[in-house]
Amino acid sequence: MTLTRRTLIAAALALPMAAALPLTATAQPAERIVSIGGAVTEIVFALGQEHRLVARDTTSVFPAEAQLLPDVGYIRQLSPEGVLSVGPDMILTEEGAGPPEAVALLENAGLPFTVVPNGFDTEALKTKVRTVGHALGVEAEAEALAEDLGQRMAEARAEAGADGIRVLFVLSAQGGRVMASGSGTAADAMIGLVGAENAVSGFEGYKPLTDEAITQAAPDVILRMSGGGADHSTGPNTLLENPAVAATPAGQDNAFVTMDGMYMLGFSIRTPEAMHDLAAALRAAAAGEAQPASHDTDDSAEEG
Repeated sequence: MTLTRRTLIAAALALPMAAALPLTATAQPAERIVSIGGAVTEIVFALGQEHRLVARDTTSVFPAEAQLLPDVGYIRQLSPEGVLSVGPDMILTEEGAGPPEAVALLENAGLPFTVVPNGFDTEALKTKVRTVGHALGVEAEAEALAEDLGQRMAEARAEAGADGIRVLFVLSAQGGRVMASGSGTAADAMIGLVGAENAVSGFEGYKPLTDEAITQAAPDVILRMSGGGADHSTGPNTLLENPAVAATPAGQDNAFVTMDGMYMLGFSIRTPEAMHDLAAALRAAAAGEAQPASHDTDDSAEEG
């Protein structure tokens, strides 16, 4: 541990422990908040509380105004000194931040520390919004936002029209090995939300597929993500160099869909719009039509 790190953490631990307790009628609300995780930051902005933010993590790039805040590092590679150097009086983080030892130090730094749970369905998204709203003391606004989000999710699902389309989500294709999504991932959930079918099953998370497995998957569409965190080896030309991919219905019809990673897989307040755009792109690709203009920014996302 460096001297700087010792100094910062010692200073944080010296803060009154009352700061870690829930807000009371006499407690001062946090006004120097670090938001870690793109979905959390989007929710803070949607609740109109962005004026309380003093820093964000690398994945927090939407809305564009978020990028004007100091960057304390990547959500999976945090350093306590980096987070504490901006003098926060509250830390909001998505579930899964790391490394564990850094998170443990931050949790014990004497600051309110709220973990916002992940999840890939409507109720999970509403819980995210409510958790952030409770931490910020704006429960009424959060409840209204959560209910609006739920309604928009339902409308997007009803209008999706992507039922029956077999989709293969490819995370990477390094060395000719196609790494695809099984169950339990954000990609698998998003495919299901628009009524489409994940072309591979029988395993959770990500797994390299054999040529035989790709052939058996027989996807109608191959889905990939773009953005700062995307692996560009998943481009259509590269994927079509794999004979098994080229022989699938998607390969033969050049049916590829690319969407911004954070927009498609961030599971936050933009998810209903992402569902609409994904469904439209899948329908067009499966029908051999030109795809609608995609929503593509410089966002980055780590698929979960």
